[in-house]
Amino acid sequence: MAADDSAPLLRLARAGEGVHLFEVTRLSVASLARGHYSDAQIAGWMGARTPSYYEGLIARGGVVVAALGDTVLGFVDAEPGEITRLFLRPEAAGSGLGRRLLEIGLAAARHGHDGPVTVESTLNAEGFHARHGFRRIGRGTFSHGIGGDPIEIVQMELPRAPTGPSAETGSPRT
Repeated sequence: MAADDSAPLLRLARAGEGVHLFEVTRLSVASLARGHYSDAQIAGWMGARTPSYYEGLIARGGVVVAALGDTVLGFVDAEPGEITRLFLRPEAAGSGLGRRLLEIGLAAARHGHDGPVTVESTLNAEGFHARHGFRRIGRGTFSHGIGGDPIEIVQMELPRAPTGPSAETGSPRT
């Protein structure tokens, strides 16, 4: 059976794709965050970020993109214990691609980390994260990267999945 050519390919980001990650972030914020943030916050969101900023993330390794042909539809980045970035082009929102990228980000965040996984969710993405098991643990302002005006976020956490016999019986862990 031939691969579905309409399904995005999930793969590591490549050198030279920083411009695509920059554009995905810019378009995502400009469209999906509208109504949750002021026009001034949206206008200043990218701050001093440039495609070179994203090239640095790509060079570190671990940024996964969803690409359909030459178009990057979204990406995710994580470090142990935290999903640091997950952005989609507006036309990909609601397609299930965010869930697929979140699963990849969770696997990366759990690699070498046994505790809960956190995310600094934008206000517009809080429901998305909640539907995938994250719970609100606080509020704050965006702390990653370089930006413009302070951006309010929701600090969320996905509890560590239970393991061992108590996970199977439902009894409290000791």
